[in-house]
Amino acid sequence: MKRNDIIGIVLISSYVVFLIFSWILGFTPGKEISQNFGSFSVEMLKILPCAFILIGLFEVWVKRETVERHLGEESGIRGHIWAVLLAGIPVQLYVALPVAYSLYSRGAKLSVIFTYIGASAICRVPMTIFEASFLGIKFTAIRLLVSLPLVVIASMLLGDYLMKRNYKIMAGK
Repeated sequence: MKRNDIIGIVLISSYVVFLIFSWILGFTPGKEISQNFGSFSVEMLKILPCAFILIGLFEVWVKRETVERHLGEESGIRGHIWAVLLAGIPVQLYVALPVAYSLYSRGAKLSVIFTYIGASAICRVPMTIFEASFLGIKFTAIRLLVSLPLVVIASMLLGDYLMKRNYKIMAGK
C-alpha cells in the first residue's frame, strides 16, 4: 500500500469514528454533520448515475469531429458561446466536471473547457430564474453581462498560458 492510500484510509476511518461517537455521546454538531452528509449522499445517488449514463451516451453518439468543430482549436469565440449555452443546462455543479472531462477527451479546447466550468457556476438556467425572481431581472442581467465576459476572457488567458506550456489533463489512476 502507498503512503497516500494509508493516509486516506486513516482520515476516512477517523471521520466515521467521529460520527459514531457524536451519536453515542450526543454531540450535536457531529450529529448535524452526519445528517448533512447523509442527505447530500442521497442527493448524489439520485443525480450522478443518470448523469454518467448521459455522459456515456454522449461519448458513444457524438462524434469526436463534431466536438472538435464546435469546441475545438479552430472554434474561436463560437466555442466559448457554445460552452456558455451548454453550461446553462446542468442543474447541479458537480455534474459539470465529468461533462467537462468528457468534452476535453473528445477534442474540446482547454480554454473552452474553462469557460464551460466557469459558466456552469454562474449561469445555470434554474439558478438564474431563481435569482431574477428575488433580486430582479435588471440585477441578473447586469451580473451576467459583467461576469460572463470576464469568465470567457480569463478562460482564454488561462487556456493560452497552459497551452504554451504544453499542459495536458491527465486521466486518473
